Amino acid sequence: METLKIKKLDRNVVADYISKIVEKQYNSKVLSVNYLGGGSFGLAYKVMQDCEPSALVAKAYKVENMHKKEAYALKTLGEHTQIKYPAVYFLNDATDEFPIDCMCMEFIEGKDAFTNFALLFKPKNQKIAFAESVVNSMLEIHSFTNPKFGDIENPSYDNWLDYYKPFATEILETSKKLRDGGKLDGYIVETMEKAYAKFDIIFAEEVKQGSLIHGDLNVMNIMVKKPFTVAAIIDPLESKFADREYDLFQLNNLTGKKFGLYKLYKEKYPVSKNCDIKCAFYGLWNEVYCFIKAETLFKIIMNPLVKNMKKLLERL
Repeated sequence: METLKIKKLDRNVVADYISKIVEKQYNSKVLSVNYLGGGSFGLAYKVMQDCEPSALVAKAYKVENMHKKEAYALKTLGEHTQIKYPAVYFLNDATDEFPIDCMCMEFIEGKDAFTNFALLFKPKNQKIAFAESVVNSMLEIHSFTNPKFGDIENPSYDNWLDYYKPFATEILETSKKLRDGGKLDGYIVETMEKAYAKFDIIFAEEVKQGSLIHGDLNVMNIMVKKPFTVAAIIDPLESKFADREYDLFQLNNLTGKKFGLYKLYKEKYPVSKNCDIKCAFYGLWNEVYCFIKAETLFKIIMNPLVKNMKKLLERL
């Protein structure tokens, strides 16, 4: 597994650098830089300036070259669906003057579908229409296929499991070391060991071609505008040509179940016999992978993943 160095970014220091980067790029005066939020791998800001584009989003990255990968993914995904992805304006590679990797992109009016809690109380027909938009967009993306599997820019594996099993194996081995060092709870690793013992059963059905995937399509990355329509999809993470079911596990995270996203996808598109337990496996491994890389663990996401994995293993 690739070892990634996670930079510690100070929000205020980054905001100052972003202001200077934007002013240099546009020869403008930045009027404001407001923090929008951050995750394991980056910090995002809304920037206002005295020229066009008057509003934009600047994202600073904790992992080297991740800004280039995300920019490529945004462009590729946007070309294969009618749902909007933000346009990328420019990239900034870290230098001595401005020591942050940064991507500046289009500002999308709206609010993400997770923090906009009012959406949970919308009528059922509006929730269904929202889910239809998201799922139809996913189908469009997944329909862009490749005979190879792997990195979005250079898929090179003939078989999905040739790519995924070594990855899963290394995640498990790293997790054991973290558990032994007191950095990862034993109940998580114990569940992973039980699931991995059934790997060949869970993944018995062949994945015949690689499908383009977003990689992190949960409700936090779906922007919504009034009255209740999808404004854009943002923040792809390690997009690749993969088993398309790898893109489904995030649909049940956070408040995703309230909109029936996963259920609707399965109703509209054929899936493998073991889709549920595969998605449970993908979800748990992904969350542990993010912990390994960024050393941040969100129990609100992790605990339901562990519980679901246990439940489906018992059924298996």
